Amino acid sequence: MLLAGIEDDQQNHTRFLLINGSRKVGRGANKTSIGFALKNLPGVLFKALSVFALRDINLSKIESRPMRGHPWEYVFFVDILRGDDETARNALRHLAEIAEFVKVLGIYPAAESNST
Repeated sequence: MLLAGIEDDQQNHTRFLLINGSRKVGRGANKTSIGFALKNLPGVLFKALSVFALRDINLSKIESRPMRGHPWEYVFFVDILRGDDETARNALRHLAEIAEFVKVLGIYPAAESNST
């Protein structure tokens, strides 16, 4: 089913496609993509990232995007090299205590690296 007019900006001409709306975590899932927002406070990014470091969870990506309508506040997109296990769930609960919001975008198998 295709829906029209879902953009929040009339100048946005991006097309969206939902591949799978399932919340089921597949076998071999060892990577989690999340998004979270933080207030503009001293040291808050350090505190947010420390929830992973304290649990020896490696990050494979981090990027930030400004929040529309909230100057100097950002949404961070992070990939952690962990699946749906107790350690990862504890890190995300701890992050939720620091962040304005935390959203799990997906849990899936990481691509194999071709290091030779």
